[in-house]
Amino acid sequence: MTQVQNVPYAELEVGQKASFQRTVGERDIQLFAEVSGDRNPVHLDAEYAAGTLFKERIAHGMLSGALISAAIATTLPGPGTIYLGQSLRFTRPVKIGDQLTVELEVLEKLPKNRARIGTRVLNQNGEAVVEGEAEVLAPKQKLDITLPELPPITIG
Repeated sequence: MTQVQNVPYAELEVGQKASFQRTVGERDIQLFAEVSGDRNPVHLDAEYAAGTLFKERIAHGMLSGALISAAIATTLPGPGTIYLGQSLRFTRPVKIGDQLTVELEVLEKLPKNRARIGTRVLNQNGEAVVEGEAEVLAPKQKLDITLPELPPITIG
């Protein structure tokens, strides 16, 4: 079980940073295709992808966006945060096996417990694959919680 603490609005500071890491595997791409319904062959068919400008299969762009959501939900501000909006700019493809680091930075505290957060996803070479900004409603109260365990999932 994973224990996490949030950062309530009163404790947020401009310039405050957090990060979140995940390696993108075959299972992630298969599950994302299943959940989202995005079965674009560039993500799922190696032969098709070989004929594209990427020359190989790539992960769904929104998989990186989902990792930003996970970082906000579990690190900064963390549990209790409500997502209000997100801008994304995809700058490089994500390949199977890439280790991604989501970087978050508080850019501005807004009225009514809202905050503007810079969001960036880097690959293992330190290259940005996604850049953007999120607006969130930060939690009012400090929380120290155990994240729920996920049930095992089988593809097929």
